[in-house]
Amino acid sequence: MDGPDIGALRQGRPTAAADPGQLLTIGEFARRARLSARALRLYDRMGILVPDQVDPASGYRRYGERQLSTARLVAWLRRLDMPLGDVARVVSVTPGEGAALVEGYWHDVETRVAFQRELAQHVTARLAGRPSAPSVAIRQRHAPEQLVLTEQRQVRAPELATWLGMAFARLVTAAGRHGGVAGHPFAVYRGEVNVDSDGPVEVCVPIHAGEPPSGARIEPAHDEAFLRVRRAQVEYPQILSAFDAVLQWADDQQVPAAGPPREIYFADFLGATPEDEVCDVALPISPRA
Repeated sequence: MDGPDIGALRQGRPTAAADPGQLLTIGEFARRARLSARALRLYDRMGILVPDQVDPASGYRRYGERQLSTARLVAWLRRLDMPLGDVARVVSVTPGEGAALVEGYWHDVETRVAFQRELAQHVTARLAGRPSAPSVAIRQRHAPEQLVLTEQRQVRAPELATWLGMAFARLVTAAGRHGGVAGHPFAVYRGEVNVDSDGPVEVCVPIHAGEPPSGARIEPAHDEAFLRVRRAQVEYPQILSAFDAVLQWADDQQVPAAGPPREIYFADFLGATPEDEVCDVALPISPRA
């Protein structure tokens, strides 16, 4: 039996509908909507699916048959594991706006799953004692001397992504006062960065040559080995597999490192899909004799 809902009465929800059409008991409505009565009570309390009629004496809920389409939509959204707060937003807007909300939600789900897939592959490879990035994918090139604006900070892994984004934005703005950005921004890892170690990390934005402004330095010309990675591989800790691969390649080739490893960003990181290539993990190396 569906007992009185005192909270509903106090909140002034409708206790009688003018003309809701055919009214269904909560049991019949639940059966036809393929939802449980318990779920319907929860959706009522959250304002997601409010019954057309609540008896003022007994508190019995009655639903209009026209509400079945909303109930089925709620059921579909919950099968997508959409949180109830998001479900409430979808059912409260126009169908077109709701479609955009569902599309955005699912894009976020697919992005998260892509990141988790990369992480699972990294963890599996580490546990199996094999490299998670093939050494054949590692290439070499020459990097010319660059004048760069820099910002350096001690930062641990949980705060790294936020700080990198803000630091790059500050330096790109500053570069506009010196002729603009003249090359790909990059981050130099001058120490280990994880949940326990804090680098430091140096963010660099190349600018056009001239009189070096305050906060600028010369990045020397060098050869480097690099591995190109996708957006989904950049998240910590899965990006560690790319660093491991480049460092292991240098050891296998007996090529000494000529500087700390770095990430070089050559694409729009925020606008990229998980499968877009956005970054090179690079290691400066000493030319072979």
